[in-house]
Amino acid sequence: MAIQIGDKLPAASFKTKTADGVKDVTTDDVFQGKKVVLFAVPGAFTPTCTLNHLPGYLANYDALIAKGVDTVAVVSVNDVHVMGAWAKATEGEGKIVYLSDGIGAFTKAAGLDIDLSGGGLGVRSKRYSALIEDGVVKSLDIEENPGVATVSSAEAMLEKL
Repeated sequence: MAIQIGDKLPAASFKTKTADGVKDVTTDDVFQGKKVVLFAVPGAFTPTCTLNHLPGYLANYDALIAKGVDTVAVVSVNDVHVMGAWAKATEGEGKIVYLSDGIGAFTKAAGLDIDLSGGGLGVRSKRYSALIEDGVVKSLDIEENPGVATVSSAEAMLEKL
């Protein structure tokens, strides 16, 4: 069962790519004491994720911060090097925090995993957006179809703030 509004995020570790190399971060590191917009994509470099979902968060980054958001983060079941390359390719470094959930531990613990084996991707994250305050889910919008980004878009999130 997926996490619900009012639930605390499950404890998990992610990897991020920094100028100093790979860094391990926990849910507490990312979310504790902060207001975070978290969005998830089925895969870095995939068409909807790269051409539709992520660009909205980059374009609206300043507006989200102006609404009191401390951090904008994206999570995907991809390895840290893919996420690092995606951050560089999309010019999102220094704005969005790219969280690698390499084996899907966080995604599965949150109940937000989806089996996309039929498309050759294996187990990935559902496409969603969430507003997290001090580690607690305040809003959660999950796309019914992983190939679209409407309810989980940056524009939809801005309307909630």
